[in-house]
Amino acid sequence: MAQVSKIDSNVTGLSYAEEASLKTLPGTPIWYPLEPNSYADFGGEITTVARNPINPSRQRKKGVVTDLDASGGFNTDLTQTNLQDMLQGFFFASLRRKGEAKNAPGASTLLFSVTNSNKLITRSGTPALDLTTQFATNDLVYVTGFSNAANNGLFALGNVTATTIQLIQANYDQDPPSLVDEANASGVSITVVGHLSAEVLTVDVSGSRPAFTHSGANTDFTTWGLVPGEWVFVGGDLAGTAWTNSANNGFARVRSITATRLEFDKTAGTMVSETGTTIAPAVFFGRVLKNELGSNIVRRSYQLERTLGAPDDSNLAQVQSEYLVGAIPNEFTINFATADKVTCDLSFVATDNEQRTGVQGIKAGTRIPLTESDAFNTSSDVARIKLATVDSNSNPSPLFAFATDVTITINNNVTPNKAIGTLGAFDATAGTFQVSGNITAYFANVTAVQAVRNNSDITLDMHMVKANSGVSVDLPLISLGDGRANIEQDAPITLPLTKEAATGAKIDPNLDYTMMMVFWDYLPDLAS
Repeated sequence: MAQVSKIDSNVTGLSYAEEASLKTLPGTPIWYPLEPNSYADFGGEITTVARNPINPSRQRKKGVVTDLDASGGFNTDLTQTNLQDMLQGFFFASLRRKGEAKNAPGASTLLFSVTNSNKLITRSGTPALDLTTQFATNDLVYVTGFSNAANNGLFALGNVTATTIQLIQANYDQDPPSLVDEANASGVSITVVGHLSAEVLTVDVSGSRPAFTHSGANTDFTTWGLVPGEWVFVGGDLAGTAWTNSANNGFARVRSITATRLEFDKTAGTMVSETGTTIAPAVFFGRVLKNELGSNIVRRSYQLERTLGAPDDSNLAQVQSEYLVGAIPNEFTINFATADKVTCDLSFVATDNEQRTGVQGIKAGTRIPLTESDAFNTSSDVARIKLATVDSNSNPSPLFAFATDVTITINNNVTPNKAIGTLGAFDATAGTFQVSGNITAYFANVTAVQAVRNNSDITLDMHMVKANSGVSVDLPLISLGDGRANIEQDAPITLPLTKEAATGAKIDPNLDYTMMMVFWDYLPDLAS
């Protein structure tokens, strides 16, 4: 046995698993890897109280352990995939998904086969997923995981049955698509990323807000799975999949939905009247995550595992570790700085802290391999950042043209619950869901300063796009603070602003949330 004299940080690792109930893992927990850049305090802080009786020696006696405060945090880069699951815990909500068909993490029993002759993907294996509950005719789906590249990519759907989906187009225009026969693939993921209307759509700008309308019976906007406040992207890359007037394409926020009318606000341009007689505009959408109301509020707890290397260099498989147990997501900050990566800071309030020796080993469970994905950068991957006054105009003028840094912070104000007979905490209480942040903009006029003084209703949205995927952030209603111009010699004037977000219910009862994120599995090149 050769005990090491030190362990380097580069051999450590970080993973997390969702608990079945506070402090208790499920029978077979799923451990997801993380890629920390650095750590904040991580572990348990022990409180001891010394004995100090009155005595002639005037000396203290050994104290006793009285408390344990467990917490931890880390900084990581933001990628398309690395935080989608965990952010559900910070929002106390579940992702609102469109149609999806894929194996659960760690499972391989759901199989998919491709037959080129009838352009079908066939589902087999278990569970017996009814594909009609996930997909519909004219859905745009993004397929990954087949061995043959021709079977992956963007497709439009024709007929859908319980066990099959028919691919009628590839990349909107290859009709029918050219596929390759392939059987029983287990690593396939099929996700709804948009829709093609079966009716001729019209851009109607005659009302208070622009909208898509139609008069047919084969399209019902309410079946697209959209919710008020959700962002969509309008327009594809190929001829006939985008509006002729470029102002009608781009990012837009859904304001209201009926069967025949899809109304927008916060549009990329000032929309103009147009009828899609010869085109079928593609409308793309993603997974939605927002703070929810009532029974849709979901508290999740986690165990965070930090491996600490093997203490015996003759048995490197015996890895020691430490755990945050009963960890409730507390603070999440997304950081945008000039010429940098987009990074995130995450922190947790835990009820307990555990250590395991190399002999004990790490906790059991299914360990998911890391999904490789590039980080977003702030130079070329931020497609839009807009801070504007809430206005009946769907495309109000921005309060600034450029910014140097932006932070957005979620704080759940979690506090541990202490009790006699419990070392650490027996539970934790979440406080107000608070969203705040800072922004430093280049000063051009006094409009932003006046907005601070007037306590104007302000809204912020940001959209990151990379490699035909993306992430969007929306704050429907915020109040601005500070706003004192920073003037230095030989430098442009900058304007530091603080922001406090609030529910958007003041604007519209259907916008009763404070922050929303949208994760896009597919976006066209037009979005970049």
